[in-house]
Amino acid sequence: MPQIPEKIQELTVGQLAARSGAAVSALHFYESKGLISSRRTSGNQRRFSRDALRRVAFVRAAQRVGIPLATIREALAELPEGRTPTEDDWARLSESWRSELDERIKQLNRLRDHLTDCIGCGCLSLETCVLSNPDDAFGERGAGSRLLVERRGSTTRGGRALSRAREPEAPCCGD
Repeated sequence: MPQIPEKIQELTVGQLAARSGAAVSALHFYESKGLISSRRTSGNQRRFSRDALRRVAFVRAAQRVGIPLATIREALAELPEGRTPTEDDWARLSESWRSELDERIKQLNRLRDHLTDCIGCGCLSLETCVLSNPDDAFGERGAGSRLLVERRGSTTRGGRALSRAREPEAPCCGD
């Protein structure tokens, strides 16, 4: 990782990218989302303060664990006067994100555990499939590989009545 001399207080986007490991396009994106900021020189070039390195590291670490950019932006906005996050800030914020991550891990584990069943039969039945139909929410409406829409009555199109029939049920798993 290239070192930047301490006497340099502002970094070009290329220097920030080289030191942080983030692509220049990612840095531009972060800036457009308000996660980092720069000033413009008289030649209209971006210059980032050295603390942008810590902000980029903070953003990338939070992204790696699955925190959405909007949540990261909100967290950074809560810091006094837009200061760079400290180790204590990270500890506090990561603790607040823990329950959200734990819930996502539970959901992913549940999906992983049931994925083999769906690949095994291939039906993705709405009656029994835990991927398409968690907790059998559609089981009361019937079986099949798609949500069955009960169509009652009629609708009009261009002044004429159209009768609407119920879609036929698709067989599943040899039914």
